[in-house]
Amino acid sequence: MSSTATQADRLLLTSVIEVLNQGEALLSELDDKSYVGRLPAAFNASIGGHYRHCLDHFRALLDAAQDGNLNYDHRDRGTLVETDRFAALNATRALREGYEQMPHSWLTRELEVTCKTSYASSGSQTSGSTVAREIMYVVAHAVHHYALIGIMGGLMGLNMPAGFGVAPSTVKYQADVAADVRRYAGLAQDASANARLLTPAATSDTTNL
Repeated sequence: MSSTATQADRLLLTSVIEVLNQGEALLSELDDKSYVGRLPAAFNASIGGHYRHCLDHFRALLDAAQDGNLNYDHRDRGTLVETDRFAALNATRALREGYEQMPHSWLTRELEVTCKTSYASSGSQTSGSTVAREIMYVVAHAVHHYALIGIMGGLMGLNMPAGFGVAPSTVKYQADVAADVRRYAGLAQDASANARLLTPAATSDTTNL
């Protein structure tokens, strides 16, 4: 494997760890009541329900990376992870350890993915993929739900971790915009300074005094 591929693999796996670390930070900020409380404005969902849903996908992929069959429809709803913040914390740490130990060679493994995507069909749809491609999906999927959790937390008046639920692409965009603002501000200051240098200084005319 080339050094470039190795770097890409490392970054891909790091993205999973980053998202799970954000989840741990969230669980550390919340209390038990906030984790399980249902919010009518959010279809009566709970933060715990959204978070369990995220971990389900990470767990399904981690297990499938070993046997090759990934079924996103096989999820256990209403588990302890959804109703017990400490169970969710333990599950988060176990998943993080699993992805930290995942061999880079697994990323190119082919998967048969099953997921119900059609409302019209009673069955589920299948497609070929790879572990690397599905890591990209579960990370993006988690960030989406983190954003929803962030909105729910705001409606509940909770203190959320800084930057929680903000997509990596959004973080980069915001950083680029801030850099552009600083650059243009610097150019404006330089232009103003140059204009002052080019403006003749006013002199006093005393001939008519």
